[in-house]
Amino acid sequence: MDQLHPDLKARNFPSAEEEALAAQPVSRYSGPESAYRLAFTDNDFLLRDELRPVRMQLELLKPELVQREQGIESTIVIFGSARILPLDIAAARLDAADASGDAAATARARTQVQMSRYYEEARAFAAIVTRESAQLDTPIHVVTGGGPGIMEAGNRGAHEVGGRSIGLNIVLPHEQEPNAYITPELCFQFHYFALRKMHFLMRSIALVCFPGGFGTLDELFETMTLIQTGKSRRRPILLFGRDFWSRLIDFDWLIETGMIGPRDTELFQFVETAEEAWAYLSSHYGFDLPDTQTGKFAEDM
Repeated sequence: MDQLHPDLKARNFPSAEEEALAAQPVSRYSGPESAYRLAFTDNDFLLRDELRPVRMQLELLKPELVQREQGIESTIVIFGSARILPLDIAAARLDAADASGDAAATARARTQVQMSRYYEEARAFAAIVTRESAQLDTPIHVVTGGGPGIMEAGNRGAHEVGGRSIGLNIVLPHEQEPNAYITPELCFQFHYFALRKMHFLMRSIALVCFPGGFGTLDELFETMTLIQTGKSRRRPILLFGRDFWSRLIDFDWLIETGMIGPRDTELFQFVETAEEAWAYLSSHYGFDLPDTQTGKFAEDM
């Protein structure tokens, strides 16, 4: 008597998927010029300019629903250049440039080797976040832009310690494939930059910025503006590499000219190593997991 009759919970109408599979076009109306197709299976209709609001809603909704289903609640966003190489690849390019005798190529390759330390720090940081936050009630997942360079390093670090990570790719004129380390069920592709940016920040508890170009600066300044203006809650923003950022952006000049206030520089914190970054976040949120004096973690001691 406790079990309900199955018909009491049965669907009253076919699902959209069932209807789409069942809908066979009448031969007379099966041509590309026909309007007979179901609206939600008609790509030509869905891609019309007038349907942009619908496409934007879908692009907001799909990653949201999937992340809910996958239990993603808290993330740390890792931004940085797509052009920064792993140390082994950068070193191999330097050897090749040295062998070629091309002084300009050697200089560029040497710079790539110097910058590759940020790839290794991003990789180590993502591994620490993934491994250490597994002890929390709400694990923290790394999210990147899904491409090469620093983005690859972030997904790779999480993957190498057996964790999951997210990639928010975007369609670009120069084709960008997702890197090989993103968790497949958390690998997304966007058309609209604005909606991708929303998903970067919707679940983030921190933004970690490595050296990068226009894209990195775009994300960094947009996040700082949202926090500065009170449109987004305050959260840690960590800039890896004081020398790089201080040379790139003259924050003192912005203060001196009145473009920002003195306290606006409190929006971010410089860090140099993965351990230092995690120690800062642990202190800020009260994780109390690492020994900040030694940079060691419980399982390493």
